[in-house]
Amino acid sequence: MIKVDSLSFSFPQKELYHNVSFTLEDAQHCAFIGTSGSGKSTLIDILRDPERYLYDGTIELDPDCSMGYVSQFPELDYANETTVFEYIGEPFIKLQQDMQAICVEMETSADIEPLLEKYQLALDAWDAMGGDDYENKIHKGLNAANLMKRRDCKAADLSGGEFKLVQVMKEMLHRPDMIIMDEPDVFLDFDNLNALKDLINSYKGTLLVVTHNRYLLNHCFNKILHLENTEIQEFDGRYIEYSFSLLQAKVELQEIAVAEQEELDRNDTIINHLRVVATYNSNASRGRALKARVRFQERLEARRIKAPFVEIKQPRISFELDHKVRDAPAVRVREYSVGFDELLLDKVSFDIQSTDKVAIIGANGTGKTTLLRDVFHHNHPSITISSDAKVAYLSQSQGEMLQDAYTIFEEFIDAGFPTYEEIEAYLSSYGFEGEVLQQRIGSLSGGEKNLLQLAKISASQANVLLLDEPTSHLDTYAQLALEKAIEQYQGAILMISHDFYSVVNGMDYVLMIEDKTIRKMTLPAFREMIYASHFDQGYLEMEQQKKTLEMAIERALEATNFELAKGLVDELEALIQRL
Repeated sequence: MIKVDSLSFSFPQKELYHNVSFTLEDAQHCAFIGTSGSGKSTLIDILRDPERYLYDGTIELDPDCSMGYVSQFPELDYANETTVFEYIGEPFIKLQQDMQAICVEMETSADIEPLLEKYQLALDAWDAMGGDDYENKIHKGLNAANLMKRRDCKAADLSGGEFKLVQVMKEMLHRPDMIIMDEPDVFLDFDNLNALKDLINSYKGTLLVVTHNRYLLNHCFNKILHLENTEIQEFDGRYIEYSFSLLQAKVELQEIAVAEQEELDRNDTIINHLRVVATYNSNASRGRALKARVRFQERLEARRIKAPFVEIKQPRISFELDHKVRDAPAVRVREYSVGFDELLLDKVSFDIQSTDKVAIIGANGTGKTTLLRDVFHHNHPSITISSDAKVAYLSQSQGEMLQDAYTIFEEFIDAGFPTYEEIEAYLSSYGFEGEVLQQRIGSLSGGEKNLLQLAKISASQANVLLLDEPTSHLDTYAQLALEKAIEQYQGAILMISHDFYSVVNGMDYVLMIEDKTIRKMTLPAFREMIYASHFDQGYLEMEQQKKTLEMAIERALEATNFELAKGLVDELEALIQRL
């Protein structure tokens, strides 16, 4: 389907790819991963329209390959009256209308031959698309995603997660040979995430999917493309096997690196000794010995193991606060109701204490984001915020908290940082350095924008954090760093999330939205509900065992106990075979 050979491409401030090569074969389901800002979305744009870009290398696309696309940031036309059914079935409805128009024209035309030919071409296209059964297919997809009730609603009225899933259905219904999806999982609730998993696994064509969702990565793909530090690595197999191979390589490389460093240190000692001798003995043979040792040292340095895919820099996220909220509760909600065309939440009440970490869970379109916005803006009579509370907000609509027209530098000057040097020193821990600070925010990836939101929240030293899908767009390394920051934070957190891992690893309890009301749920009860509805029997228990073993391997590596690390790697391999 696609063959890329020795591709290189740069922006003015940043090199994205250097001599990268890879192939995508027919019917492969490929996950495209890499840290935020590494250039995944740009590479997708290049593959979709190579003529728009000036790059070195070659891109070969199968000329007979039809291609579909699901964008990272869908643009909704809120004035458009198109229903969900009409949006999904648009290519079929249009072709039906074209065929009907040809039939009408044939009734009055004197020259019917070219119209018959035109009708036959349309009919062939209809058959190729599977048009006779398209209504049933749409209904089947809507039922699987629990969206049948939205069939006749305006597509523009869907939540972000609902619209993403509808986009996927529309592209798959058209049956192209290949579909490229840029983070189709963002904002999906647990039910819709499983629906997306089933859609991906049932698709017979080729898929190239940018995703950081750990559940999808472990369940949907048979090939991995990993973009990091301008290079691409191909791996034929599941993500869980790929991540294991990285950890296995890390153990091997670290053992080699320690041995190499010992050799370098020994050689340094010899060089230093020869230099000392040369200061009081100018014998030519000693000078030659010194030069030979220096050249040997240079060769050792040159062949030192480089591992761009093994040692990936994780952002350092931390949330500090001036003081905890002293007047409990931090947030009080009493008899809160909200709705648009229909009532979403009806007279709900809850309290958030000064150190509570709480996840709001519920299906797409149940009013979670509206509730969080009302808490942040503190403009609803049913919501009371402690006078001692300093509130910070991360929005899933990133333009709400960041100015696309600003550079990163201007955004943080506006946030109160006095100098360029202080901004650069602060943002370096989030992966933003040098010329990147002069990039306009509108040109950044979704993950980079969320990292900037997190950096602004951290700088605010707020004692109440409102986080709306904070892991969306973040790569897995940033997700883990965020989980650690949440765990260490001493203030209150109210977080909307459909990421199971973030909820169970960082929250104290869950507020579950069901039937227009909210009920409090303990984490053990939440786990049981998710196990029963969404995961294979025992899967999450084995995932936890896997995580425990990985942490033990990391500790063994820190202690340079390579025998123990290799023994634990063997245990991990046996567990992965069961997973």
